[in-house]
Order: sequence, then structure tokens, then C-alpha cells
Amino acid sequence: MRTFDIIKRKRDGLELGKEEIDFIISGAVSGTIPDYQITAFLMAVYFKGMSAREVRDLTFAIRDSGVHPDFSKVEGLRVDKHSTGGVGDKTSLVVCPIVASLGLKVAKMSGRGLGHTGGTIDKLLSIPGFNVDLNEEDFIEIVNRTGIAIVGQSKGLAPADKVLYALRDVTATIDSLPLIVSSIMGKKLCADDDVIVLDVKCGSGAFMKNIEQAEELATAMVQIGQSAGKKVRALITNMEVPLGQTIGNALEVKEAIDTLKGNGPRDFEEICLVLASHILELAGKGSYESCYDMAKESISSGKALDKFREMIVAQGGKAEVIDNFNLFPQAQYCYEVRADKSGYVEKIDSEAYGLASLTLGAGRNVQEDEIDYSAGIVIHKKSGDKIEQNDVIASLYTSNESALSRAESIVKNATIIGEKQINQPLVLKVIG
Repeated sequence: MRTFDIIKRKRDGLELGKEEIDFIISGAVSGTIPDYQITAFLMAVYFKGMSAREVRDLTFAIRDSGVHPDFSKVEGLRVDKHSTGGVGDKTSLVVCPIVASLGLKVAKMSGRGLGHTGGTIDKLLSIPGFNVDLNEEDFIEIVNRTGIAIVGQSKGLAPADKVLYALRDVTATIDSLPLIVSSIMGKKLCADDDVIVLDVKCGSGAFMKNIEQAEELATAMVQIGQSAGKKVRALITNMEVPLGQTIGNALEVKEAIDTLKGNGPRDFEEICLVLASHILELAGKGSYESCYDMAKESISSGKALDKFREMIVAQGGKAEVIDNFNLFPQAQYCYEVRADKSGYVEKIDSEAYGLASLTLGAGRNVQEDEIDYSAGIVIHKKSGDKIEQNDVIASLYTSNESALSRAESIVKNATIIGEKQINQPLVLKVIG
């Protein structure tokens, strides 16, 4: 079998066999196929696409390209929630404690952020002492004892995805549906969870900019998960506006804690309750309506907050942050962005707000960048809100004073103030 022939067949729009796809992935991981040929293969897929069967075979090849963690010793039904990436998306910090407090097991492996989208691991690392690098034995022990643990993805997990993603990132082949689906589900299926709920973001702050793209992606991922024998459901959710009122690691953890205390922003609390309810329903805990009530009671009773506290302690973190936000990293500078006129906030460019947060130091342009865990944005006015001239639109936090002017300019240009009061739904569609 020759790499040249496989590239040529895909370039000509022909369907590849499982053996051909396995050959490419094996060669990418071992290094026996050079980068320029892997790049040619990715470009052929980008332009010619793949059949549903090819996408499934590519996903399973990525899944099986490395070491599978063995979570068979976790006692109980294992569940997970995965987001395709958004701005201000800290839902895992609320959803996971809710479902764990209700008897499900969350053995979650998460990633770090890149670009304008944040990562769950970066948020947790803003908690002093929190350990995201547990070995497999300690990870399983904590999950069995507390019901929940969240760690970084192990180096041996789906190594093919690391190779492919690095090449996609520098060859303009990121936004290819077969490559997105196989990347997300290849890693997600490694954990072998029983139930998976996918939060597919749609809008300016997401990979999928419109509902048609998001629906195509969500449907493909659900089908792949189901073909692997998993209970899978996807929610297409709105990312035209940042989720909640905070963007940035420590700021988002504080908002998640406020939400677990019952004091969070309405939109953020609602999306967390909806996601948790779908997980609980798929796990057989009852009807969607009864699961929603259970999730809501988990917050109002304090059970979800207690579970979050338990997770922090088990993973070496300073749980006192829950009651004393001053223990989080503190920014040296705070600057208020004010409105130039009165009216209604008609639109917020979610991606631009994410880029402003990145400018302040809350994210990475490349994987090696250092993060300022205190940096980010607190949003005071969102789409649909009435605003008066000189009202504060957003507060900017950073330890890099020179970043403030650029971030202010981005936020002002990304906030459209007009005469119409426009409100948008949170959940656009449910698939599966």
C-alpha cells in the first residue's frame, strides 16, 4: 500500500477503505509518512469530504492510535459533557458537580484553551493547588470516592489527533467537517463513557457560524457515538453572545461558584440545568422534566456546591476559594469600558470579546504561551439590555497595562448599540 495512491484516490473524490485510512493514521503516528504527505491527505479530505462510513473509520482509527485509559474499575454509570468551544463557556464546572451529586460518575478528561476559546483545565488551574495531572490509579480512586474528577488529557491519548491537528492548524484545514468530527469524537470515545451529551456551539464565537453547519456537525457526532454503542445527544446552543457575564479563567470559576450557590447569571444557570437534565435523562434517572427538577434542587439544596468543594479538596486545591474569592489570582489593573450613547445592546460579537480577553492575557495564541489566570472581562451589558450613555459595558482585568487600550477598542467595536431590543434563544436545537 502506498501513501501516494491513497492521496490520489481521495483527491479524485473516491471513497477510501478502512485499511487505507488505518494506514494513513498509523503512518502519521509512527512518523513513517512525512508531514507533507499527511498535509496533502488533509487537503484532499478538506476539498473532497468523506462519506459517513469513512468518517466513522477515521474516528475509530484516531481513537485507537494510542493508549486507552482503563476506567473499568470506576463503579457506576460514567457520563460526560463535551463542548465544541465557546467564549465564557464554563458549564463543566457546574454541570459535572450537579450530575455527580445525583449519583452519576464523572471521570472527565479535558483540554486547555487555544485562541479565543477557553479550556476547562486552564480554569481549574486558577484554583491554588488544584492538580490536573493525576495518575490513573489516583484518578479512579477519587472518582469512586467522590463521584467526580477532572484532569488533563494524558499524553498517550489519541496521539494521531495531536499530529493531525498541528498540521491542520498551519495549513488552513481546521474547518473541515470530517476532520472536526473525527478529532472530537476520536478523543471523546477513548474514555469509553456510557453517556455523552455534546454542546455544539453556534454563532460568532464558535467554529460553526450558522445553524446549518452546527446541525451537520452535531448529527455526525451523534451518529458516530451511537455506532460505538454509546448513549449520545447533542444540543446546539447559542454562541452569538458570550455565556454568562465573565470571560477569563479565575473570573469564570468565580461565576461558576456563584451559580452553584444559586446566584449566577440567568442564562448561564439555565444552560447548565438543561445540559445536566439531558445527561440525567439519558442515564435513566427519569423524564426530562423530573431530571430538570432534580438538577435545580441540587443547586438550591447546596448538594452541587458541596460536590464541587469535595472535588477541589480531593485534587489538592484550596477549597477556601469558594468562600473567599480574594484567594484567586488578582489582576493588577481594572479598566471600565463605557457606552458612547444610549439605547439597547443589539449585538455583541462573541468572538471579538474572546479575542479581547486573549489580548488581556487570559488565553494562548500558541500552546506554549503562558496564561494570566487573573485576566479577562466582566460583561455588564449584553444583547437585549437597555443602556445609557456612559454606562459601563464591561470591566477589563489584566496584569499587562499596555493591553488595556487595545482590548477597550475591540470591546467597543464589538458592542452594537441601537434602538431595537433583541433577545435570542439559548438552545437552538436538540439532536439524538
